[in-house]
Amino acid sequence: MRHRLLVPGAAALSLLLAIPASAADYSPGAPGVGDSYYPESGNGGYDVSHYDLRLKYQPKTDLLEGTATLLAKTTQDLSRFNLDFGLKVSEVRVNGKKAAFKASGKHELEVTPAAPLPKGKDISVVVRYAGKPSELKIDGFTAWARTPDGGVVAQEPDSAVWWYPSNDHPTDKATYDISVAVPDGTQALSNGLLLSQSSKLGWTRYNWRSDKPQATYLTTLAVGKFDITKDTTANGLPVINAVSKDLGSNEGAAKSSIERTTEVAEWLETVFGPYPFNALGGYVPNVPAGYALETQTRPFYGKKAFDAGTNVSVVVHELAHQWYGDSVSLKDWKDIWVNEGFARYSQWLWSEKEGEGTAQELADYVYDQHPADDAFWTVKPGDPGPDNQFDIAVYDRGALALQALRNKLGDKTFFSILKSWPTENKYGNASVADFVKFAEEKSGKPLAAFFDTWLYQPAKPSAPAAKGATIAAAETRAERPKSWKSIAATNDVHAHGDVHAQDGHRPE
Repeated sequence: MRHRLLVPGAAALSLLLAIPASAADYSPGAPGVGDSYYPESGNGGYDVSHYDLRLKYQPKTDLLEGTATLLAKTTQDLSRFNLDFGLKVSEVRVNGKKAAFKASGKHELEVTPAAPLPKGKDISVVVRYAGKPSELKIDGFTAWARTPDGGVVAQEPDSAVWWYPSNDHPTDKATYDISVAVPDGTQALSNGLLLSQSSKLGWTRYNWRSDKPQATYLTTLAVGKFDITKDTTANGLPVINAVSKDLGSNEGAAKSSIERTTEVAEWLETVFGPYPFNALGGYVPNVPAGYALETQTRPFYGKKAFDAGTNVSVVVHELAHQWYGDSVSLKDWKDIWVNEGFARYSQWLWSEKEGEGTAQELADYVYDQHPADDAFWTVKPGDPGPDNQFDIAVYDRGALALQALRNKLGDKTFFSILKSWPTENKYGNASVADFVKFAEEKSGKPLAAFFDTWLYQPAKPSAPAAKGATIAAAETRAERPKSWKSIAATNDVHAHGDVHAQDGHRPE
């Protein structure tokens, strides 16, 4: 008996090939990562490994033209995906093929590739765009600040949507190549190493590279005219500091402060371990702002940070973030204490080093300044809420918690933890809960109840960080340490209370 092989017709066969069996599994990536405070930040369905930004910026008109290439890997079967971006897009290509796109929400760019993308696939996304960043308003706010001779972008918790498309959440870090063309006589500063610069037809192009994982909000761009100084650390790291040529009376104080960058970084290495990146520096542009931000390898300092004179304490704070916040970044914006509590405490340790008041004396003073009914104690540094994310309690109560931990564990164990945390979690993300577990493992002691008291209870702890319960009943109040003035001057640098465009943090 013969059996005849049944072969489908060509049309039927092509249909079978065009619709894979798993087609139903393809779905859009989420428009946000589900952050506790900023649910629309970031996107689901892919992880970016590298950004290549090729930009051209004209200060006179504020016109930014760009081509962004993102290298990523899909984490699900994707029918489409989102990028966080606000400027006008002219073309999107995915793996070389034109893709459909449209704007949605406050800052979403929906991209539909020519064909669905299977999970685990390496993809390239090219976005061509142009626009005036200072005119882009999200919730009535722009992260892009124009200056008399250029423009600057440095904001928290997000700033990328004003100048390049991204997966805008700290949990998706990437490396960067940022190439910027500006008119001759103007400079362009960014993160990492300056690989090269060249001039052609009236434009100078600067090529910057960040070769270690970097969160989107830690990426910065400054265009203008700067006095630039170059140095190297004892370990040979290149240092680039820049101060705007038109800072006026703040120029001397600004230069005197950020020129201490090398010294401060070398000291911080003795506290937190080896510096995690391959470049260092800072810059002070002429923007009417008093805030500072830990933009990776090259912190931003608003000129008003130096209204009262030289302030090395703010440099200590922003450089401490290179370990706590930049190298080890938060998992969720509710975990802000793993950034700010440690950066504030570094200022206390610098005071101790300089002989201007020990961390213990600063803890005593802070504790005394806030009676039990002070709203200061109702803010929970371990989860302050979006309205209080940058409240002064996150900084000062957050530092109090660390001094209390130091007293509980002793200097040897405490400083071992300070150094091993950024070393063992280098280039990763971590939560407050992760730190609590880490401290318990390193100390061999149960610490959950301790951290609950200091970071989560909306009440003044019955025993302060400093001298035990007796201080609460003491008749004399703690004396103000000499360093307090310079530390307190950074309270306006790191926003608390009302959040608005001048404090570096975007309102929600």
